[in-house]
Amino acid sequence: MKVTFSEGDIIVNPHEMVVRLNNTSRVTVQAETDALTLIGGANVISAVGSGMKWSIKLDNAEQLETLAQELGIAIEFY
Repeated sequence: MKVTFSEGDIIVNPHEMVVRLNNTSRVTVQAETDALTLIGGANVISAVGSGMKWSIKLDNAEQLETLAQELGIAIEFY
């Protein structure tokens, strides 16, 4: 499944997520589902594990909910 947001595209399946940013360097980050945290309210994807640490802010809560459903993980609120 592909979700487009203002900064690029997010491609997800039940096992992993790939984020491709639409900047001049065409940054791509990837994480397995087990390394992801979806943070509600702030609409942030956070990935931590195996020497990696990154986060991406989404445009809205609907995008985060779509990703949560596709990945099969809950949105956390702090």
